[in-house]
Amino acid sequence: MQALPIDGILESLRIGVGFLWTAAWAIIMGLVITSLVQVYVSKERMASVLGEGDLAGLTKATAFGAASSGCSFGAVAIGKGLFKKGAHAVNFLAFMFASTNLIVELGLMILILLGWEFLLAELLGGLVLIAVMAVIVHLTLPETLFDEVRRTLEERDRESGTTEDPTCGMEGKDEYSIATDGGETLTFCSEGCMETYRQQTASRGGWYAELRSWGGWYKVGNQYRKEWSMIWKDVIAGFLISGFVIVFVPQWVWNALFLEGDGLLVTAENAVMGVAIAVISFVGSMGNVPFAVALWGGGISFAGVIAFVYADLITIPVLNVYRKYYGWRVMLYILGVFFVTMAFTGFLMELLFDALGIVPNLAGGETATDRTYFERNYTFYLNLIAFALSGFLLYVYRRGLGAPGEYRDPVCGMRTDDTGPAATHDGTTYYFCSETCAETFETDPATYATDRPMVHTDGAHDHDHH
Repeated sequence: MQALPIDGILESLRIGVGFLWTAAWAIIMGLVITSLVQVYVSKERMASVLGEGDLAGLTKATAFGAASSGCSFGAVAIGKGLFKKGAHAVNFLAFMFASTNLIVELGLMILILLGWEFLLAELLGGLVLIAVMAVIVHLTLPETLFDEVRRTLEERDRESGTTEDPTCGMEGKDEYSIATDGGETLTFCSEGCMETYRQQTASRGGWYAELRSWGGWYKVGNQYRKEWSMIWKDVIAGFLISGFVIVFVPQWVWNALFLEGDGLLVTAENAVMGVAIAVISFVGSMGNVPFAVALWGGGISFAGVIAFVYADLITIPVLNVYRKYYGWRVMLYILGVFFVTMAFTGFLMELLFDALGIVPNLAGGETATDRTYFERNYTFYLNLIAFALSGFLLYVYRRGLGAPGEYRDPVCGMRTDDTGPAATHDGTTYYFCSETCAETFETDPATYATDRPMVHTDGAHDHDHH
């Protein structure tokens, strides 16, 4: 019996919110881990060695991307910055693949909503994506075109006075700027990115010491807030859309779009159609995982669903960004390379998993409409822990615990104010971000003492001394 519209809407919301509740702890824990990696894993040196299109450069680009997770748009913006600074085309494209497929939060959500088989296909497929893409690019790359686009990007930025945010790679704004000791003015896209840069340049202590101070946790909290700011719209949209797709899209639609049965032709068509649907879905980043659940529930093959998950870098909004950055010709080249790569990898994953006998059995699973989402089970308790951790990080950030102040902690280099621990040496008062740093200073003050304990400012710009 066809559900009444109001009943269908309520059921769609129940499923969408239920999916979100089921995956909430995985998303939060993944973003916390990502924030720790972003803050404490040095990526600057790695970014400087992506100019060569060889295997070493490709490997470094993959590792750099996996450590620089974010939304699809963030990956594209950072990729543009790498390309403009001299990274080989294959390396900045590999970076984008890795930063949207080989990341912790995405893997956890796939595991929770789709199962370990899809997680394995995502991780293994992420590496295959990069390998296949590298081969295609090396065989087809119009190097003259890409060199011309690189020069155009540089000239355009010089003529327009556009500067790049050194934290995220996006366009900087004059109201968020810092003047360095060397006289260079750095501009940032937002106050959050400017704050992240200050924290990074101020820090001299190791990760273990910093995590024992409020300053270290402030850095993690700031990064965690930034990670959420990039993906929350895609996540919520993806979960809500999945609920409506499951309830309102009739089965005949999926049957018309995706061939049924066995054979290489069916697998190939499903993989191609999975990518095609991703292009027009407008849902990128992690938001396409719950959408993939709806496709899986509609009876779409393993190849079609995993190819859909791969394809968040060629949705229409992201393609429009490519067009603005690089022009129509490069945008179409990226679309063609990515489309073939994603469809072929989805096709390959189903063949491999079928040969291994580990393609999941949809018929044996519980449907989305039959599931009970809100129970006092392990999900309930894991969500409580995750929400508490999230609240702690946001509290640290909102209260500014350990945030940059007018004084410089002489031990770890963090900024602090005069409300924290203090010590006097040779008539100069020093302020610290934590008792640990104060105790370290007092054991050997001569080692850490400086004649400039304050952070000097000039007008609205901060001059960092480090």
